[in-house]
This record gives sequence, C-alpha cells and structure tokens, in this order.
Amino acid sequence: MTRKQIVVIVFFALLALLPFITNDSYIRHVSIIALLYAIVVSGWNITLGFGGVFNFAHLAFFAIAAYATGILTKTYGFPSWLGIPIGVTASVIASLVVCLPVLRLKGIYVILVTFGFGQLCLQFVLNQRSLTGGNFGFVQIPPLRVFGYSFRSDQALGYYYLALAVLIVTILLVNWFRKSPFGWRVAALRENEDYAVSRGIALAQVRLSTFAFSAIFPGAAGAIYAQYVRAASPDMFGFSFLTIGLSMLLLGGVATVWGPVAGALVFAILTEIMTPLGPGRYLVTAVLIVSILRFFPKGLAGIPDGLAAWRARLRVKGTAAGRDAQTSACGRK
Repeated sequence: MTRKQIVVIVFFALLALLPFITNDSYIRHVSIIALLYAIVVSGWNITLGFGGVFNFAHLAFFAIAAYATGILTKTYGFPSWLGIPIGVTASVIASLVVCLPVLRLKGIYVILVTFGFGQLCLQFVLNQRSLTGGNFGFVQIPPLRVFGYSFRSDQALGYYYLALAVLIVTILLVNWFRKSPFGWRVAALRENEDYAVSRGIALAQVRLSTFAFSAIFPGAAGAIYAQYVRAASPDMFGFSFLTIGLSMLLLGGVATVWGPVAGALVFAILTEIMTPLGPGRYLVTAVLIVSILRFFPKGLAGIPDGLAAWRARLRVKGTAAGRDAQTSACGRK
C-alpha cells in the first residue's frame, strides 16, 4: 500500500468518525455544507479544469437542481427519496441547454453566455412567484425520508453520511474520468482544439458529454442541499455564490482530483473560524488564497510537488556549493 493510499484511507476514516468525535450541531452543519461544496466544485473542475471551458453556469445547475427538487416534492407531491434523481435530471438538462450555444464559442464569449444563463434563470425565479416563491425563495421543502427514517433526525446524521457517500462516488468518478479515453479527448481539446479536431475528435459530442457529466454532481448536491435546509433561495444564482465556488477551485488546484476537495474543505473551515471578523473575513481569506497561489501556483494539491521541487533545488545548490568549495581548496593547494 502506497503512502498516498494510506493518506486517503485515514482522511475518509476521520470524516466517517467525525460524528462520533463531536456531536455539536454547528460543526455538523458546517461539515455537511463543506462536503456539498466539495461535490459541486469537483464537478466544476471537469469543465473548467480538465476541459478548459469557462462554464460559469455550473453553480446555476446547483440552484436549478435545488428548485426542481423542492417544487416537484412539495408542490407536485413526488416522493422525497426521488430528490437526487430529480436534481440530477434537471441539472443535466440545463447543462445541455446552455452548452448548445457555446459549442463553437471560445474565451470571454463562453463566460458571457454561461453567466447570462444563470442570470436568466434568476429572472425566471423572481418573476414566477406562484411557482418559485419569488424574492422570498421556495421554503418548507419536505426533508428526505427513506423507509420512514428522516435524515434530519439525530442532528442531521443521515444528511452527513449521504453527503460523504456522494463525495466518495464523486471522487471515484472524477478519477475514472481523468484516466479514461473520454477524459483524454477532453484534455486534448483543451490543449489544442484545432489539432484534436483534425485527429478525429468530435468537438460537439465531447463538449456536450463533458457538460452533461459535470452537471451530475451539482445536481446531486443541489437536491441534498434543498432537502437539508428545506429551502431554495434566489441568492444561489448570485455572483457571490459563484465567486465562493471559484475561490475553492483555485485554492485547491484545477485539473486535479483532490484539489477541489481540499479547497472546499479548507475554505469552509477558514471562513467559519474567522466569523468574528465579520465581512473582513473574506478579505483575509482572499489574501491567504493569493499568498498560497503565489508560492504554489497549482494550489493546495500542488504543495507536495512544490515542496519536493524546493528540497531538490536546495540539494542541488548544496552539492554545487560543496563542489565549488572543493575546487577553491584544490586551487589554493
């Protein structure tokens, strides 16, 4: 067993044992939100990190899944256990809708279209008050129940383990994607789109598949979030929510499997620790992120490689200095 595998096992063992280590409801709540953020950001990493497509509609998929789950389970009486399938389906459909206009676009135009899609969804939510609740949001969403067990019982213990299980599945799927021919085609389009297309890679098919695959994760997370907090808010379509997700992704490191997870967990913990600072905590967090990226451009996921490279440079400098000292000593003799 490699050192990396041992670290992964210990990491998930600690997460699994956390509810038994502390029963504090606030820590439980922060942990659930952090796990959901990790799922969402890991999905965003597929299009933005591995695919190089600036898909700013990704957080809108999360909000759409939350609203779809709430509306169908509360207004139309769907069983609560269908929450995740509903959220995933709504998110994937939304991803295909927004992907069609950006198939042939690049750079800033992709950002404008995808960000505009989120704002269009926001206006729909605000205007359709009878369906979505408008400015007040959609509240009193039925909690998740399976065989009579409410996931809100035992201080939301069920939601914690559900979020943890979905995160594990997310990591496994992202790792599979990175090593699969599908992931190689996505990476080829990111590195050199014209050459990849000339070699037979179908741009439209791969991009549609990438958007749909990445939308699975915010769909699942959005459904869990809606049933956990029992509400969906228009703020979920806002720019502040988008910047939080982007900060987590950049902090952890793009185009890596573990970077988004580390970024989401560290960012969530830091912002909660600095709650007494009020709005100033975001400024402190921004300074920390910039400082980390200054010394480790690949984010938290790049720290081990960065430290190894730094130690190697020190070793080389030490060897070179020793040789110079030997040479000067021989010259004096």
